[in-house]
Amino acid sequence: MADKDYLGWPFFEPRHAALERELDAWAAQQVRDAHGEDVDAACRQLVRQLGEAGWLRHAVGGSAHGGALDTIDARAICLIRETLARHNGLADFAFAMQGLGSGAISLFGDAAARQAWLPRVARGEAIAAFALSEPQAGSDVAAMQCAAARDGDSYVLNGEKTWISNGGIADFYVVFARDSAADALPPGAAASAQASVAAGGATRGTRGISAFIVPADAPGLEIAERIQVIAPHPLARLRFDNCRIPAALRLGEAGQGFKVAMATLDVFRTSVAAAALGFARRALDEALAHARQRSMFGQTLADFQLTQAKLAQMATAIDSAALLTYRAAWQRDQGRKVTKEAAMAKMTATETAQQVIDAAVQMFGGLGVVSEHPVERLYREIRALRIYEGATEVQQLIIARELLRETA
Repeated sequence: MADKDYLGWPFFEPRHAALERELDAWAAQQVRDAHGEDVDAACRQLVRQLGEAGWLRHAVGGSAHGGALDTIDARAICLIRETLARHNGLADFAFAMQGLGSGAISLFGDAAARQAWLPRVARGEAIAAFALSEPQAGSDVAAMQCAAARDGDSYVLNGEKTWISNGGIADFYVVFARDSAADALPPGAAASAQASVAAGGATRGTRGISAFIVPADAPGLEIAERIQVIAPHPLARLRFDNCRIPAALRLGEAGQGFKVAMATLDVFRTSVAAAALGFARRALDEALAHARQRSMFGQTLADFQLTQAKLAQMATAIDSAALLTYRAAWQRDQGRKVTKEAAMAKMTATETAQQVIDAAVQMFGGLGVVSEHPVERLYREIRALRIYEGATEVQQLIIARELLRETA
């Protein structure tokens, strides 16, 4: 990708541009598109590579525990995800999950928890996972059923989690469960709305949730099902059957789990938009190269005005999404609230990337739907981003709610 003028935007500092250039050169040499490989093995290898090269240090907060900085730099996270996604979707996934899976420890872990896990995450020696969703509790966190009962110096967990990325290969899971010690109200008492939950607005049904670090080898934790999706990556349903863990592995205070979850997602939600940008930029690069060399009716595909119009629309849409994405990342790094801005970025970038990639597939014609062709892989990779960490419809509700609040 020759044109990187966006790195000169006022959202960035010189160190961000240097970071992107270094990572881009590293990824070009070290990261390759996987074809028919064992996804678990490929993901483990990518985590090791990213750790050994020092890139995972940016996903961890606290220089004393292996992090690049004392606090996570949202712009750096976004540039890393965009760059990795442009090269390889699984590489982006591997990086993102190390950040999301350990983010609650960076933000809320005590000294012992941070020292036990964060340096290993940063070195790529421990794989992290974030276990929030359940079969009946996705966007509606207040419907959570997984339970944690205090028993002396331990907690006993019972229930299920699903759609858990890195499920089956993780060394530990940050698990959210209803904590009887927090005097939680029953789920039926919650007057929850998806927008409120996704944006961090606690309801009566979310106040009794706590967060826990659960090692993968904890007795009573099992991988109930490995889930196959259109863009393969490690994904599983977890089952907790009298899973006993030390009470010291709780993150934060009892009943603080919703706050832990939302604060963690707040750090990484804008980076989902950045990953979508990476997919979209790769699709545009592929489309431009194809249009220039594809002969048709005595000229190239790029000579047709219809093609030129479509390329113009793709490029303009990408820049629009990038401006929203890096505005949100910059605002967060200034310590400002980004609930609305992050929702705008996530919604716009993921929807835009879907449209750009679809246009690229169309431009390639039959080749665009051949299995494992670059644009075909992008078509599968982008679809989930419009759903996870708050579906597009949830982002719309968040934006509207914030607008109404601001003008009340």
